[in-house]
Formats: sequence, C-alpha cells, structure tokens
Amino acid sequence: MPDHYEVVSDIRCQLGEGPLWSERDNAVYWVDILGPALHRLSLAGGEIRSWSMPEKTGWVVERRDRPGFIAGLQSGFAELTLDPFALRAIADPEPHYPDNRMNDAKVDHLGRIWAGTMDCEIRTPTGSLYCLDRNFDVTKHDSGYLVTNGPAFSPARDRLYHSDTALGVVYRFELTPEGDIRNREEFIKFPREWGYPDGMTVDADGGVWIAHWGGRRVSRFTPDGALDRAVRLPASQITSCVFAGPDLDRMFVTSAAVDRPDEALAGALFEIDPGTKGLTSNLFDG
Repeated sequence: MPDHYEVVSDIRCQLGEGPLWSERDNAVYWVDILGPALHRLSLAGGEIRSWSMPEKTGWVVERRDRPGFIAGLQSGFAELTLDPFALRAIADPEPHYPDNRMNDAKVDHLGRIWAGTMDCEIRTPTGSLYCLDRNFDVTKHDSGYLVTNGPAFSPARDRLYHSDTALGVVYRFELTPEGDIRNREEFIKFPREWGYPDGMTVDADGGVWIAHWGGRRVSRFTPDGALDRAVRLPASQITSCVFAGPDLDRMFVTSAAVDRPDEALAGALFEIDPGTKGLTSNLFDG
C-alpha cells in the first residue's frame, strides 16, 4: 500500500525550506530560498499568500512578545514584518564570507535562535552553527560545515541535532542546562541509497524526523538512531518537515524543484499523517 500524502499548494518552489507552524496565525509558513519568496498557508481556509524577498532567505521564526519574525537572509539576521512589509538588518555573523548564506534554523527552549550557514555554491566548508540571543548577540558554536541543516531539539531539552548534509551525517550534541552544546557525536550516517539528511524536527516521544534530499522520503528515527518509519513522496528532493495544527498531529513537508524539470511535483508542499504529535514551537525571546 503506497504512503498517503496530499499536495496542499499549487506553488512549486525552486528550493522549498524552513517550514514553520504559527499557532498565532493558524498557518504554515515556508520559504523558497532561491525564489526568493516567503509563503503562508492558512489552515482555516486553505488560502495561500506570498511575499517576494529581496535576497536568498533560508527561514523565518516567530517572536514571543513582538509582532513579525526574525528572518535568516544571505546577509545575516533581520527583523521582518509583513503588514506592512519591512526588513531591518540585525547582524551579519560572516562579513568575511560574502558568498555564504543562512540555510536552516530553530528556536530553543531559552528563546534563542540556532542557525547554520553555508557556501551558496557548496564548494568550501565555510559553514558554521550560530546562536542569536535576545540581545541580538551572536555566538559561534561549531564550524567546518559544507551544508548545514537542522537543527532540532529533544523533548528533554538535553540534546541538539544538526547535520552536514553534504557528508550525509547527522550529529548529536549534549545541550547543557545553561544552553551550551558539547560532546558532538555522530548520530546517524546516511548510506548513499538514502540520499542526504536535510531539514528535521522532533516529535513528542523523542523521534527524529528527517527529510531525505535525493531520497524521496521523510523518515522517523528513534532516539537511539534506529530507522523506525519512512514515508515516501513523489519528489526526489525532500527538504524539511514540521508538525502543525492545534493538536500538532499534522505534518507538512517541503521539497525542491531545482534541477528536476521532469518531476511534476518537485517543489510542492505536501501533507502527511505522521501518526504521532509534535512539540510546541519555541518563540524567539527578543
């Protein structure tokens, strides 16, 4: 029996990424990094709205006590509001790497943004993992990445997962009570037939859901790294996933159409039934 999925948008992103569930808006946001564009799907009525972005945009995250978002642009972190549309630069962590861009990010339980960077041309391992705190101070925590992806956090708030997609490796860090990471170890190594690990999220039971770039699926792994479930999709370049809905029991999956002109559903936004529930999204505390 084939895996069930629904195509929930007519949009075909060149590089769909960064899906975000917004309880505030009852909507799923996602980006087309290469569009560049930001899209929003209303879960109440299914309406879709899009905004053109001025440069490559890897993600947006919501703010706890202020309207709008923080966005990850090629030029760094920025404040973003949509009505009216406005961007204000916050910080560029890599002025010495003008060919790098932001790729993926999540907010931890302390209200800080963890964001990875990468070389736009995927030539040199100049990517790093940064943390942006409520005061807009940026700290580098890890480096040497070719393609950063993730991150994601365990329900117990004691583990951070992060990938170098190009190496096919998902790393696991110990996350201390103070919010530092240490003791990086290999969590999962993708065999070549799986494709490459892309964006990810974690469910309420600690299962790690990972999108397979070049692998046509999203998979759940147990907290000890064993493959538990794979949901196949009709697009080869699956990029990320997010739990959504009031009960966090729906999953939306992004994909990419770049270099896939013969795939009709490449770049689509899919919905699947994960059979489990996700964790409440953390909000940026700045």
